[in-house]
Amino acid sequence: MREYRRILLDGYPAVVTREGDRLHAKDGRSIAVEDAVHLPPTEPRKIICVHLNYASRVDEFMTKLPAAPTYFHKPVSALCGHRARVVRPERCRWLNYEGEIAIAIGRHCRNVGRDEAGDHIAGYTIANDYGLHDFRDTDAGSMLRVKGSDTLCPVGPALVSGWDFRGKSIRTFVNGEVVQDGNTDEMEWDMHYLVADVARNITLEPGDLLLSGTPANSRPVEPGDVVAVEVEGLGRLENEIVHGPSPIRDDVGAQPTSSEEVVSTALGGDWEFRGIRAPRGPGSKHYRSRLDD
Repeated sequence: MREYRRILLDGYPAVVTREGDRLHAKDGRSIAVEDAVHLPPTEPRKIICVHLNYASRVDEFMTKLPAAPTYFHKPVSALCGHRARVVRPERCRWLNYEGEIAIAIGRHCRNVGRDEAGDHIAGYTIANDYGLHDFRDTDAGSMLRVKGSDTLCPVGPALVSGWDFRGKSIRTFVNGEVVQDGNTDEMEWDMHYLVADVARNITLEPGDLLLSGTPANSRPVEPGDVVAVEVEGLGRLENEIVHGPSPIRDDVGAQPTSSEEVVSTALGGDWEFRGIRAPRGPGSKHYRSRLDD
């Protein structure tokens, strides 16, 4: 395996490799890992994410997987790096973490089989597919603002080549406490399947990222929380949640909501995906158990 990072070195983006606790550029410059300002390790033109993939997440939603994966986009403007600040806008409450593994494309990829997909992968990195569920009522289907608001796609710290995705642990921490604990063997569709599926009719280009799903227990976080995702063999991606610099404007567009749909999704039950509406309310047992999680 080899580890590559993109950092700001003397104010300019640079690709570096890691050796111990230092990062080295090809021109001989080096910097301590802890002193580096990290950028996302690739420069994608597309970020494509799978909805449900991990068995624990499917069980949590009390649903069944579709016959094939379904996907959504995150705009590239949502990208940020290791130790960057993730913004929860003012007037919004339901910002959820989702620790994931991202597949980085290394070669133009179109209409390949599963057995060929690995040849088109440059490596893997860690991602946190944050969701701003306050906009779920208006963005159902597109997920544009829910998953695509600025800063909601931290990726990094490194791109690791030669990594075997099978049987690897993935854990998310909030303020040092484990809140998600899964394993890639839970995935219904592995990395090669996802690449081959998307590339049937969408050309994947070098640097593009495919986010491969999250285990159970995505929950809301608050400004001041520090969220970290650790993946065996890929390292640790860490970000702090902060208040937005300004509120969501109220003179245009749909406004943030805390409907039953929003709350149930943020606290662990995606009723819209199930296609049913659960009886809920402040007096229901189910509602209380979710708020007590």
